[in-house]
This record gives sequence, C-alpha cells and structure tokens, in this order.
Amino acid sequence: MSKRVLLKGNEVIGQAAIEAGCKLFFGYPITPSTEIIEYLSKHLPKAGGTVLQAEDEIGAINMCYGAACTGTRVMTASSSPGMSLKQEGISYCAAAELPVVLVNVNRTGPGLGGLGPAQSDYFQSTKGGGHGDYRLIVLAPSKSQELYDMTLEAFDLAEKYRNPVLLLTDGFLGQMMEPVELKEKPPSPEVDKSWIVDGAKGRKKRIVASYSLTNEIGEANNLRWEAKYKDIKEKEQRWEEFYAEDADYLIVSYGTTGRISKSVVLNARKKGIKLGLIRPISLWPFPEKAFIPYKDKVKGIVTVELNTGQMIEDVKLAVECKVPVHLYRRQGGMLPTEDGILANVEKVFNLASEEV
Repeated sequence: MSKRVLLKGNEVIGQAAIEAGCKLFFGYPITPSTEIIEYLSKHLPKAGGTVLQAEDEIGAINMCYGAACTGTRVMTASSSPGMSLKQEGISYCAAAELPVVLVNVNRTGPGLGGLGPAQSDYFQSTKGGGHGDYRLIVLAPSKSQELYDMTLEAFDLAEKYRNPVLLLTDGFLGQMMEPVELKEKPPSPEVDKSWIVDGAKGRKKRIVASYSLTNEIGEANNLRWEAKYKDIKEKEQRWEEFYAEDADYLIVSYGTTGRISKSVVLNARKKGIKLGLIRPISLWPFPEKAFIPYKDKVKGIVTVELNTGQMIEDVKLAVECKVPVHLYRRQGGMLPTEDGILANVEKVFNLASEEV
C-alpha cells in the first residue's frame, strides 16, 4: 500500500535505497549529501543492513567494490569533491562489472567550490570520470518523486547490466522538501548471479578482477564491454517532452533547470512563442532518439545549464549540427530565473515580434 510522506530529497534517496533492498552503505559525510548517510545510519540497520562511515571517499568506494562482489546490493553517496576521489574505484567497479549504485549530490566547483546547486559534473559523470574506456548509466531526476523512483530503479539496472549506475542530483534537490508517494516495490527481475564470490566450497573458485594478463585478453574484454554499452545505449535512452510536438524552438535541460524550464515554456506560450522542452532523464546514454523528429524541424535550441556549457556538446551531436544550439547558463550555485531564461530565448532568436 502506498503512502505520502514529507522528506528532504537526500532522505528520499535513503528511504528508496532501503526499499530497493540495499543492505550495505559505505560513505563519508560531505555537504550537501550528508543527510543520505545520516538517514541510512538511523534506518538501514532496522531493515537488516549496515552503514559504515569509511576513513575517506577512497575507502568507501573500494568497500563497495568488495561488497558488490558478493552480490549484495550496495550504495555510496557523496558530493563533487568526494566523487572525484572515488573515480579510480569507480573505474575498477566498471571493469569488474559490479552492480554498485552511486549518488552524486552535485555542488559547485572547481576545487572545494561552494554548497549551492550545480551541473558542473556532467562531463565527469557521462564521459567516464576515471581512467579507461567505460561508461556509467546516469539518471537525472528533477523532483523528489523522481529521486525515489530512480533510486529504486538504479539497483535493478545495475544488476541487469552488471554496471555501476549513477544518480546525478544537486544541492537544491538534495536539500528541498517535497511530498513523495512511497509505493510497494514490485519484485526485482531475476538476474544471473553465477559470477558472485560467495565461498567456493564444493565448486570451482570464482575470481572477480579487472586486470588483463595479455593484450589479447585486454582487447577481448574491451570489445565485450563496448558491446554491452552499445546495448545499453539502444535500450535505456530516457527523456521527457513538454509541448515539443508543435514547437518552433526548444529548450533542452535536465534536473533542477529542466524543472524550471517547464514554467518558461508555459510563459512563452502565453506570449505566442511556440517553445517546447526536451528534458533528458538518462544523461548516459544521452537520449539522441529524442531529437530525431526535431533536428530538421525546429528553428533553434537553447540548452539551460548550471555550468559553462557541457551538455550542449551532446545536444549538438544529437541534432548533427543541423539546428543552431545556444547556451544559457548560471554558475556558482546561482539558479536561473524563468524570466531570465525566456529573455535569453527571445534575444538569441529575435522573437520580440512574435509576442501577442
């Protein structure tokens, strides 16, 4: 039976992890993600799980590596500087094909930066972050209900593809309180666990490792991973369209700015401007399919981002540079306003004459 609760965004993630069957959480406190480890420290042991504050973020991700080898559902969470420290371990998890769930409550940077919301970790999240050719499945919620739903789904996706899954949120979503409907989670799909390390008594031992002993093995491994990423790219592209079908112009934005952009679209429509929104939900795989109906149709696109322009590169690739793509951005924890975004759209496309 479902019920509605009022929780902070980070707490929503913690509650969803418990309901998803997460049994182990390894982390290290860092604002603005700290409430995740605090919530789980209080509630996960009641569900038969364990929370351990590691000595640092490097220790936490390597503990996740070891725990995931046993087939146990495991999660870690941090914010931008902490995620940077985890990158080597994340690369190892990807190479060992371990189903680890990661949460990045993105704060500003570079360096220590500030505690406000940002989307400046887009490149790090979607292009690898650590060394080697690997990909994370990256989900980008825009409201608390999606924090809940996508956390539940992250564990299933991680097991389905034997791949780390990253929930990329930000300091605004993590700290905001909204009502959330807690639902009864359906059983997770059955997955092959013949690879897990759970004691070799009576059977041949299993080894989970990322090292390639020869170049030939190394190439074979990379080709196998490449095929898996191709499969994910084909099957897991996700997005939302909002007033896009008849749009002359599009905003492309995700997460918090995607949420703000919905109001911009409605305000533009009141002024007679046919503006629509494509909100990427999966940042990797990037939803290239969403742009197929529009790359030969719309007159222009504006990406709205909390960085100096990172997702814009994927948008340009998705439309094959057939549509002019402009950037409107704020930085340092400053959120864009509805009026500011719409004024930019009107300016770059010279739309003052279209007002009614």
